[in-house]
Amino acid sequence: MEEKMRVPIIQVEGQTVETAGHTSRGNQLKWFQDGWWYKADAFGYEGLAETMVTRLLRETLWTGYVCYEPVTMMWKGRPYRGCRSRNFLQEGEELLPLEKLYRSVTGFSLAEELAHIREVDRRIEHTVAFVENLTGLSDFGPYLSGMLEMDMFFLNEDRHTNNIALIYRQEDKSYRLCPYFDMGLSLYADTREAYPLDMEVETCRQRVKAKPFSQDFDEQMDAAGRLYGWSLHFSMDRNELWHMLEDMQTAYEPAPETPWYSEQEWKRIRAAVMDQALSYPCLFET
Repeated sequence: MEEKMRVPIIQVEGQTVETAGHTSRGNQLKWFQDGWWYKADAFGYEGLAETMVTRLLRETLWTGYVCYEPVTMMWKGRPYRGCRSRNFLQEGEELLPLEKLYRSVTGFSLAEELAHIREVDRRIEHTVAFVENLTGLSDFGPYLSGMLEMDMFFLNEDRHTNNIALIYRQEDKSYRLCPYFDMGLSLYADTREAYPLDMEVETCRQRVKAKPFSQDFDEQMDAAGRLYGWSLHFSMDRNELWHMLEDMQTAYEPAPETPWYSEQEWKRIRAAVMDQALSYPCLFET
C-alpha cells in the first residue's frame, strides 16, 4: 500500500508568474513562493498527471527529473487544485529554453527551422548539434532521447521548443542539463478541450499528437533511440503496476471541502497508463 499523504493547503500570495515554458494551449496560473513552484490545473487533471509521472519514474533508475506532488492552493479566497515542485535552480542560474537560446544565437525560430527539415532524425541531429557545439555539453543527445522516451510513454503532447531547456550560469557562462520537467499535459489530462472524460482511451490515443520533431511519438522516439540509445525501463511488471495505480488513489488525503480529483478522473488516468503499459511491454519486467 502507498503511504498516506495529506494534501497540503497553501496560501499563495502576490501575482501569478509568467514563464517561457508555459503550455502551448495558453497560460496557466503559476506562483513561485518559498522555494516552491505552484501550478493550478487549467485544462483538467494536470496536477494529477504530474504526480502520476513522478510516482512512476520512481520505479526507474532515472534521477534527473522534477518531482511533483499534489497541493491545494488558496489564492484570492478561492481554492485551486494542482501541484508543486521545488525550485531546482541554484543561485545565479537561469532556465534557458532552447527556443530562446536558438533565437538569440541565430535570429531564427528553432520550431520554424525544424519544420523546414524533412527527416525526423535530421531534425533531432540538428538540435543536438546546435546545443553541443554552443554549450560544450557532450551528453545532450542521450538526454534528449530519454526525454522523448518519457514523452512517448506518458503521451506528453506539450513538448514544444520552450519546454526543452538548459540551465545557464551567467557568472562563468556555463551550461548544464535541466531536470526533465512539465508533464502536465500528459495522459490525456486536457479534459476541458481535447479529451472529455466520456471519451474512450482508444479515441484519445488516436487524437494525441507529439512534439516537436514529429507528430508521431513512436517515430520521433525511434529516431532518437537509433541515434543516442534507449534508457527507460520500469522495475515492476504490469500486474504490480496495476496494484500501484489502485493504491495511489487512496494514498492521498485531501482536506475536507477542497477540490480533488474525481473517481472518473482517476479511472481515466489509470486506464491511460495501463493502455501504454500494454502497448510497450518491453519497458516492464516480465
